[in-house]
Amino acid sequence: MSTTEPLEHPPVALTIAGTDSGGGAGLTADVRAFAACGVHGSVAVTAVTVQNSLGVTGFHEVPVDVVAAQIRTVAGDMGVDAAKTGMLASREIISAVAAACDAVGIGRRSAAGPGVPFVVDPVAASMHGSPLLADDALDAVRTELLPRATLVTPNLDEIALLTDVKVVDDASAREAAAALHAMGAAAVLVKGGHLEATTGRAQPECVDLLSLASGEVHEFRSARLASPHTHGGGDSLAAAITAGLARGMPLVDAVALGKAFITRAVEHSYPLGAGHGPVRAMPM
Repeated sequence: MSTTEPLEHPPVALTIAGTDSGGGAGLTADVRAFAACGVHGSVAVTAVTVQNSLGVTGFHEVPVDVVAAQIRTVAGDMGVDAAKTGMLASREIISAVAAACDAVGIGRRSAAGPGVPFVVDPVAASMHGSPLLADDALDAVRTELLPRATLVTPNLDEIALLTDVKVVDDASAREAAAALHAMGAAAVLVKGGHLEATTGRAQPECVDLLSLASGEVHEFRSARLASPHTHGGGDSLAAAITAGLARGMPLVDAVALGKAFITRAVEHSYPLGAGHGPVRAMPM
């Protein structure tokens, strides 16, 4: 008679984010990226959006006590090896998320020690420009999320909102990173995906700049891909980095994993619907 050894579970990553009814972005994209990068994905839903490939037409916030309870319930039973945020919608949800993460040891303000790695993707708008964060919530991002962040991964529009720095070149990217460090972020990834649109100049490469509190700076370069189908790209990049951290990778290696993942995901993206199709999560 044979016996079956219990299977060891993969690392657990938690996404604290909103839904995308079209399946391209938000926690749907996060969970796909988690699976492709070898970790189990768990979720705390913050908002339910009404959207497709053409844009967001509405959203409904989840009650703050329910958001916080999801975080505590997952962490208390399954454990969390790394966590990330996405759409948080309001100041009240941000405060509830910060308190719940503190309670279970996620982030850098844990009383129990350094805390579980925490990637903050400060989602302020959809790729179509639809607002996903209330105006009065930006201060909460600065004061309640950034000081808890192991890494913050803003796009160029979000950097401008948070710091008033317009990134147009390497010098301004470093200026923006310094401003975010001053707000408390331990590490900053300045993503170059929107640089061509921001400057109006052709950019043959997509360069992401990782700035550490120690003063170290690392550049991650890839050829710029012309595909219009990049829906969920920012979410997927942050999720892949979170997966790397959940697997125990050093931060620089986790960002390298994320960069390789999103480059392949955009390369293999596909048209779906009448607007921007999603990136494709390819196993790493």
